[in-house]
Amino acid sequence: QEHAYPADELMPLTCRGRVRGQEPSRGDVDDALGKFSLTLIDTLDTLVVLNKTKEFEEAVKKVIKDVNLDNDIVVSVFETNIRVLGGLLGGHSVAIMLKEKGEYMQWYNGELLHMAKELGYKLLPAFNTTSGLPYPRVNLKFGVRHPEARTGTETDTCTACAGTLILEFAALSRFTGTSIFEEYARKALDFIWEKRQRSSNLVGVTINIHTGDWVRKDSGVGAGIDSYYEYLLKAYVLLGDDSFLERFNTHYDAIMRYISQPPLLLDVHIHKPMLNARTWMDSLLAFFPGLQVLKGDIRPAIETHEMLYQVIKKHNFLPEAFTTDFRVHWAQHPLRPEFAESTYFLYKATGDPYYLEVGKTLIENLNKYARVPCGFAAMKDVRTGSHEDRMDSFFLAEMFKYLYLLFADKEDMIFDIEDYIFTTEAHLLPLWLSTTNQTISKKNTTTEYTELDDSNFDWTCPNTQILFPNDPMFAQSIREPLKNVVDKSCPRGISRAEESLGSGPKPPLRARDFMASNPEHLEILKKMGVSLIHLKDGRVQLVQHAVQAASSLDAEDGLRFMQEMIELSSQQQKEQQLPPRAVQIVSHPFFGRVVLTAGPAQFGMDLSKHKAGTRGFVATIKPYNGCSEITNPEAVKEKIALMQRGQCMFAEKARNIQKAGAIGGIVIDDNEGSSSDTAPLFQMAGDGKNTDDITIPMLFLFNKEGNIILDAIREYEAVEVLLSDKAKDRATIFKGKMIPNYIIDRNLEMENMDQKLSENDSHKQNSEEAAAASQDVGAVSEEPEGENSDVTDAESLSPAHTDSDSISISNQDSYVPGTDGASAPEPACTQGDNQPQEQKTETESNSKVNWDNKVQPMESILADWNEDIEAFEMMEKDEL
Repeated sequence: QEHAYPADELMPLTCRGRVRGQEPSRGDVDDALGKFSLTLIDTLDTLVVLNKTKEFEEAVKKVIKDVNLDNDIVVSVFETNIRVLGGLLGGHSVAIMLKEKGEYMQWYNGELLHMAKELGYKLLPAFNTTSGLPYPRVNLKFGVRHPEARTGTETDTCTACAGTLILEFAALSRFTGTSIFEEYARKALDFIWEKRQRSSNLVGVTINIHTGDWVRKDSGVGAGIDSYYEYLLKAYVLLGDDSFLERFNTHYDAIMRYISQPPLLLDVHIHKPMLNARTWMDSLLAFFPGLQVLKGDIRPAIETHEMLYQVIKKHNFLPEAFTTDFRVHWAQHPLRPEFAESTYFLYKATGDPYYLEVGKTLIENLNKYARVPCGFAAMKDVRTGSHEDRMDSFFLAEMFKYLYLLFADKEDMIFDIEDYIFTTEAHLLPLWLSTTNQTISKKNTTTEYTELDDSNFDWTCPNTQILFPNDPMFAQSIREPLKNVVDKSCPRGISRAEESLGSGPKPPLRARDFMASNPEHLEILKKMGVSLIHLKDGRVQLVQHAVQAASSLDAEDGLRFMQEMIELSSQQQKEQQLPPRAVQIVSHPFFGRVVLTAGPAQFGMDLSKHKAGTRGFVATIKPYNGCSEITNPEAVKEKIALMQRGQCMFAEKARNIQKAGAIGGIVIDDNEGSSSDTAPLFQMAGDGKNTDDITIPMLFLFNKEGNIILDAIREYEAVEVLLSDKAKDRATIFKGKMIPNYIIDRNLEMENMDQKLSENDSHKQNSEEAAAASQDVGAVSEEPEGENSDVTDAESLSPAHTDSDSISISNQDSYVPGTDGASAPEPACTQGDNQPQEQKTETESNSKVNWDNKVQPMESILADWNEDIEAFEMMEKDEL
């Protein structure tokens, strides 16, 4: 309300609202934004759950007064349904409940329901297809396929996108008595059911909305399918239609038969369900244990939840995707609530206080690593702790709700939560809708169901006293074998290249011996039908044409050479890959809240082996490019040197600043506007010589991130940073540290302020200063995707995924990715990797303290110190 309203979302780092069209496009993610105050609508019923009834009443008045649903904007049908339509219906549900109680909302006359009906009609044009499956997007003003709609040409949609409508649409029909909404949602569900793969009873991820053909034929319980299964079971609970339960049971039997590999849930092919489709899992599947609780299948729910919790304990948050050996696959974490949701349901089912401890861990991690002056920021990289200027509406709609309910006692609630069912966005729909305005026949006459021998089906609505008699030891006995599953799965380095090179016939030229500059090697390649193409970015690409080989034997040699090269290139990529590093601004007023993702160097101090990192004040060197002897060594000595990329090798810069007495270096990209938001992460390569003489840490920042430090220097002069392998929590940063003198200087300027401010006021002051200093803090890390950027200067700068001399390989005219497109492997696990390493206590000598010349009574200085200390302690003690 303070920083973003009426925008759709809050940007918590820059303390402003995200308005579509005014910020750089984020692609499909922005389809959730429709200039309809998304976060406010999505959070309405959360306010009532949190017993914020006065705030809820004011919020409803704002929605009625300010929100416009007739915008010329293209939005996602799926996101608009679950967030906006669901938010309006959830708000209406609790509004009429409060009105009936007689104290609040006495003026309410169904205004939110009228808005929901208006929005429902705006979504209906998306269903204008022969199959009944909706288009994935719709223009709120012009619908679909209208000349001005700018949508309607899509052919595919995800299964969840088409199958996650029935709760909201049926509730809208039941509330209003208008049956068309429920009819359309049922037709879409019927079509998906008819198109399931009959032998496996699984559905794919993506389907053609016109033909019903599966476009993506992999199947799982995560992204693209997840809420389809959820809505089948919950539609039975809300609407009482047995056909939905029968469908869910059929799918669930297939899931447990093929996809469930306890404690893992792995995607398979719908036509070959015994064959895994991928070796990683996405974070959205974290909802599934909660759904299993609703179904009554508790054991696998406990197993999968425990596995996910072990991953969280390793990385503080659940990465967007992680491999079967629990390495990070996609490092982002947009503060998703699915794991908290499952934690809540498991606690409700088992009564095990262990799940309260899990919830406490979630809250502590959010406060330590995600809380920023204006809210909670998504994690751009869980490995470094860097932030993204993003706080999705589902964080308040779901995460706050489930965590509050996890710890709330019955007397904390002003209504009975058991009278409602949660939508996939955690909106509340009353169960009495099942007997209201029933205009749809419950009987499904189109499909016969297979009888399934599964005793679990008897307990779809769990009775805790029969299934698991509220015995905490029941859950503990299942969790115990899994408590070290992540650590035990820490992968061991196995060289597939060595295995493949160790046996079988060898071609005349070995891939590991090949040199693109060797004429003899090129002649051998030509004989084997392999041609070499020089790419603009400095790499070479190999392509084999068997018909161009001198003989069939030479063609076979060429094929083996290509296979060797693919294996070797993949192995080299893994060996040369270094994870991103972190630059954390620890000085006032940032206090460690600003974390910048930095590219590592292949030389100098390895920060992963020095957990305390390198901490110091920054200083700009002269000359700024660092390519000759430093002319201001007195300013650089015992500090971290800032320099500009360009004109010489990185190693040469490092040697020059090390000679001047610097304790570390940060190279800032000279390409104006470059950012980790849009560019793949880079690592700085050596100069081809021995670099063992370089002992200081060197990191690389893109232009946008580097300017954050330069702007801080211009505003605060003394700026202290921490170079480390990953961001440290503030308690670790400041443990045992003397309060720095720049805080004293700051307080001297504020000597006329009231020194008896409350702790809350002090906290607010520091937060506001941090926000003011961070207006441009949009620089966050990005999970490397294996892309390559051009190297345009004399430096040996290579992407984090590939050496600058990397080779891409093609066989039979088809491109075979050797280094491009590969997911970044996570560094090998180490014990305690998830725990921040505490720095050793240091005592600053008096000779290093430059006291201000201003005369100030010691009592006043101490009072100012205490004020800052109290404010800092408040940051650490803040509750969610």
